[in-house]
Amino acid sequence: MRISTEQLQPHLARELKPLYAVFGDETLLALEASDRIRARARAEGHTERTLLTADAGFKWSELAFASNSRSLFATRRILELRIPTGKPGVDGSEVLQRYCEGLPPDTITLIALPGLEWRTQKSGWFEALDRAGVLVEAKPVARKSLPEWLAGRLRAQNQEADPETLDFIAERVEGNLLAAHQEVQKLALLFPAGKIAHEQAREAVLDVARYDVFKLGEALLEGDVLHLARMVDGLKGEGIAPPLVLWAIANEVRAVGRVLDGLAAGKTPPQLWRDVKVWGPSHQSLMQQNCRRFSREQVESALLHAAKVDRMVKGLIRGDVWDELLQLTLRFAPGAPAKSLPKRGKITAAARAAERSQPGLF
Repeated sequence: MRISTEQLQPHLARELKPLYAVFGDETLLALEASDRIRARARAEGHTERTLLTADAGFKWSELAFASNSRSLFATRRILELRIPTGKPGVDGSEVLQRYCEGLPPDTITLIALPGLEWRTQKSGWFEALDRAGVLVEAKPVARKSLPEWLAGRLRAQNQEADPETLDFIAERVEGNLLAAHQEVQKLALLFPAGKIAHEQAREAVLDVARYDVFKLGEALLEGDVLHLARMVDGLKGEGIAPPLVLWAIANEVRAVGRVLDGLAAGKTPPQLWRDVKVWGPSHQSLMQQNCRRFSREQVESALLHAAKVDRMVKGLIRGDVWDELLQLTLRFAPGAPAKSLPKRGKITAAARAAERSQPGLF
């Protein structure tokens, strides 16, 4: 059984399973999920806690020993196993599968894992965990879902904010959920219960956004001009190498071109995702929603532009590389005023220009 961290609380209100495995890339949500499971287990009388960490020197026989040992003072317990690498190895895989076949009585087993690639999720030991208990996935909160997530956190501390303020906060904490949690908690310390004014949020919330260059392709498909400008600016500020940013953009542009060719040839989206290597449900969904608004001419023009930026990166021609990278991303943004943006100057200036302009690019 597999659920998300959002589904965990109602699940625990109904029942408590003997085994839970929490995995995913979002550390904050994974920690909170584990805390909820422990609290529910303690409420059911599981007062003793045994913690094992499968690090480099860990012997997997310790898991079997811990599962068979009993305390003289507590009849119910929580057995926690942390696997920081997400790779138990051959020995660990065999032990975990045997463990799942005969879970110890009066024990809630909680296994903590990092984010796992899809191949690992098809392994025998992971599927054994799925059969024996509940898999709780801590998925990153998508940018478009972040305002709603923030609103829920504010409600939990008896505060609220209007959509404009929530979107402003989301801009400042995107890609950094742990810091986002801290910023929301700070609002509870600074302001009383009730509505948070936009000016209060602007003064209080720090800019702690972090951007993932490997998410740039999805942002390009969404086509939000201001988000693209902030993302390119953020990547520049974080010191990401321009060749890596250019690769991420060009890779997505080529993928769009191959998808357009495949659709013209009568292929279905599931076939295209495999052929073009568009992985992940969010990426596939964005590609399916947006690819038909692109044209082959746009793709060819963008690839020529990317080749120009590549020469600029290598020092063969002059120019502002980061400004050209922004202009390249805006080729695929509906309504992006790329021609009115400055050809030189800081990205932040380009972002302000983009915010003021409205005419379409194509």
